[in-house]
Amino acid sequence: MGAEAFPANVPRVTTKTVQEMKDAGVPIAVLTAYDYTSARLLDRAGVDVLLVGDSAANVMAGHETTLPMTLDQMIYHAQCVVRGIDRSLVVVDLPFGAYQGKPTEALDAAIRVMKEAGAHAVKLEGGAPVTEAVEQMVTAGIPVMGHLGLTPQSIYDYGTYQVRARDEGEADELRADAKRLEEAGCFALVLEKIPADLAAEVTASLSIPTIGIGAGDQTDGQVLVSHDALGLSTDFEPRFVRRYARLDEAIVDAIGEYVSDVRDRSFPDDEESY
Repeated sequence: MGAEAFPANVPRVTTKTVQEMKDAGVPIAVLTAYDYTSARLLDRAGVDVLLVGDSAANVMAGHETTLPMTLDQMIYHAQCVVRGIDRSLVVVDLPFGAYQGKPTEALDAAIRVMKEAGAHAVKLEGGAPVTEAVEQMVTAGIPVMGHLGLTPQSIYDYGTYQVRARDEGEADELRADAKRLEEAGCFALVLEKIPADLAAEVTASLSIPTIGIGAGDQTDGQVLVSHDALGLSTDFEPRFVRRYARLDEAIVDAIGEYVSDVRDRSFPDDEESY
């Protein structure tokens, strides 16, 4: 497989593929997806990993935090995304309350996601407290992606969306948790809103891929919420978001034109009528 063609010529991205991408120094492109139509488009565009994020609570349902998402809702969104892809690896967030209790309950939730949605992997937030749950899932054959740094399900504990692990104590804890999650069997790790030099250090210390969001350019891949990247959600302006389009303006302009055409009876015309 030529380096110049990898991973574009991979017919289906798997957890093995993303590991090979890290090993080959090929950055991994990750975006969120929540529905069939957007999943089809993102998959066609060459996104390696589609994350069915609990950020659906914000961008799809209008909630202030990710906490209201239920397991049933996550499974529904995941089902839609899985039906839309041919190539991308689909990773599904386990929602708040689905894994913070007994490890066996976490395993049950992950099994439901894999069986009912047809997902390829699950993701959960946290370090030491979730290590046993990760081990049980991995033992059961379920690939798990970890998530450290700013963990949105803990926002009421943090009280802020500011950058995490700036002080050495929290940075040491993150370093230790990253190793714990790797040893527990995680195939990859999201690092959210931590200093870029710390993210680079953790990335170099791990054999598994890291996916950054607001963590600098030295992680093994990057993830954004697709609604942010496409300019569909513009009331949230974090420093780490790059707008690749302003679809909010394009949609408003297009629908405004439709409304105008309906008002003046120029739509439908003769060719659009039976």
